[in-house]
Amino acid sequence: MIAATANTQHLYPLISDLGLILMTAGVAVLLFKKIKQPLVLGYLIAGFLAGNHFDFFPSVKDIKSVEVWAQIGVIFLLFSLGLEFSFKKLMKVGGTASVTATVQIVSMLFIGYSVGKFMGWQTMDSIFLGVILSISSTTIILKTFDELGVKAQKFAGNVVGALIVQDIIAILMMVLLSTIAVSQQFSGTELVKSVAKLLFFLTIWFVSGIFFIPTLLKKAKSLLSDEMLLIVSIALCLMMVILADGVGFSPALGAFIMGSVIAETTQAEHIEHLVKPVKDLFGAVFFVSVGMLINPDTLLEYAGPVMILTFVTIIGQSLSSTIGSLISGQPLKQSVQTGMSLSQIGEFSFIIATLGATLNVTSNFLYPIVVAVSAVTTFTTPFMVRAAPAFATLLARKLPRKWIKKIERYSANAQSIKSVSNWQVVLKAYMAQVVIHSVIIVAGILLSAKFILPLAKDSQFGNALVALGTLVALSPFLWALALRRVKADEVLVLLQERRYRGPLIMMILFRFILTLLYIGFLLDNFFSPAVALIAFVSAVALYIMFPKKLNAQYHRIENHFMKNLNAREIIRAKFTRSDLTPWEGHMATFEIKKESNIVGKTLEELRLREDIGINIAFIKRGDITINIPGRAERLFPADEICVIGTDQQVKDLEKFLNENEIAMPEKITEPDIVLRQIEISQDVFIGKSIRESELREKTNGLVVGIERRGKRTLNPESQLILEKDDILWIVGSKKLLSELARS
Repeated sequence: MIAATANTQHLYPLISDLGLILMTAGVAVLLFKKIKQPLVLGYLIAGFLAGNHFDFFPSVKDIKSVEVWAQIGVIFLLFSLGLEFSFKKLMKVGGTASVTATVQIVSMLFIGYSVGKFMGWQTMDSIFLGVILSISSTTIILKTFDELGVKAQKFAGNVVGALIVQDIIAILMMVLLSTIAVSQQFSGTELVKSVAKLLFFLTIWFVSGIFFIPTLLKKAKSLLSDEMLLIVSIALCLMMVILADGVGFSPALGAFIMGSVIAETTQAEHIEHLVKPVKDLFGAVFFVSVGMLINPDTLLEYAGPVMILTFVTIIGQSLSSTIGSLISGQPLKQSVQTGMSLSQIGEFSFIIATLGATLNVTSNFLYPIVVAVSAVTTFTTPFMVRAAPAFATLLARKLPRKWIKKIERYSANAQSIKSVSNWQVVLKAYMAQVVIHSVIIVAGILLSAKFILPLAKDSQFGNALVALGTLVALSPFLWALALRRVKADEVLVLLQERRYRGPLIMMILFRFILTLLYIGFLLDNFFSPAVALIAFVSAVALYIMFPKKLNAQYHRIENHFMKNLNAREIIRAKFTRSDLTPWEGHMATFEIKKESNIVGKTLEELRLREDIGINIAFIKRGDITINIPGRAERLFPADEICVIGTDQQVKDLEKFLNENEIAMPEKITEPDIVLRQIEISQDVFIGKSIRESELREKTNGLVVGIERRGKRTLNPESQLILEKDDILWIVGSKKLLSELARS
């Protein structure tokens, strides 16, 4: 009875606090929805009202429990983020995102440290401040994008990619800060170890996840109801959270990784739909908990530093991110939108500030100042995102025309497809081969030695059996590392050139020697040196005797992995990032439903180009693809249409089609139709009209835009006379456009 009473007393504050949080958040949601403001602001105000710093409202009693709920919220937010941005998507924006994040972080590290020293802070406070100000808030930005409906726009992909790069770098910086705090000096060795450790675990988690999880979900599909699928998905997420935390990484990173793995499965969208209510619930608790940290006394006591650091964060983050995005080759408008979206600090900044306090290397005032700056910049984020397009337009008008021209030319050139030499292709393939297989082999050896060997240590032949089993299990990967042919055609071409023969032979020898070292490392973990040497010779002999079986086994494993990796094609509108136009057009694909009112109508009757401004690149009808369809072409049920237009034009088309019923295609094949930039420099085109130049016939395409002396025109008339240095944007055959560009 006493125990039951104690449990009730312990449980009561938790339930009452959660009820108060959700009730306050619910009222804020309704109010801010009514006044058409981002819900993030409502959650923060609700948190402030429910916190202990506001006396005229019921307050939360157990702050520690709320912090636990908030951590769960971060986990589900990152899990959902991973579901939406798969590894394949991230790889497409990886270069742009990496450059943007790197420039921003390096700039803010220097600015934050300098501002800290300017205010008279100690060196360690200034170092931590630089790191804190360099990391934007993934959760705040994701929620803001959701509320403002801009998540599908092109700049959002770059922002999200930059945020993921930031989070990964933040983990490395946390390790580095811990080392500096303990040793009071910079340790390059620790940083290298941290990077290697992170790459090791990311690789093994991704490879094993893609190999097993899609297969698991596919095999159990008939048994999984919505309830079971939700439970299994959350269980997988939390399993990866535990693994990530167990090896010293952020739990949020583990949640994101599992989300990205599940995003490659055929059930990704269904899982995303099931997880959304859970994410929204705990996400609301997280944002409310951030609001609870707003302390008016702190804002008054440290008003000066808070104002200075708020200004530095907003201006510094915006400017450095914009410059980084421009350097990566993004157009001016997208760069400004990217920069102004990243103008805040958030959850990682709290974690880093807590680290400094825990290690007793930072002053007591640092954490409350960080909370105050985070709260203020969270309030300003939605307004910064909203104001970005107008500010970019103003900037384009105010900057010298010469600068704008150079930015546009640099952006167009940076995004054009560049030729890659055979040597680069081979080198990249060899590096991937060595890294991936090395990680799998080392992970297999370490796992076997740590978890399987102890189970057999009491057996007479335990070591031999475990070693043999490990060797057999890893044999396909050892064979692939040593002998698998990589980019055979390119290698044959390179062997014809004398300067590449030596490096190629060295690379082949390096792979073979590395394989022998791994076999020796494996056997050394299970036997004495003498026995290991005998086993080593026997193992090498067996590998030489059964190359075909090992080859077949490896290809079965590889084919299974690639099948899982490519099981799901992108369903939503597809951005062709390497072919962005100066006016921010992109390609998107839609499917015409059989019930649609536009079925049977010609393109001329629909007037999509005239009324909305989009162009149709191709129509896919079963196995037939109609490239650059004419005005007389009709639309039929299940047709997939690939259109070209700006964000707003695609949104207008989606609205038009939704009114006439539409469905997104389940699978989108890679089209032969692409968008390319062609600069008019050949005399054969100069002085002729677009029609007389026969560009449509030469490219099997359509001229969708022209830039002349800085002025851009969408859908130019066919009678327009071409001049030297005109830049044309043509949608047409990839092969023919490449040939035209080379001629």
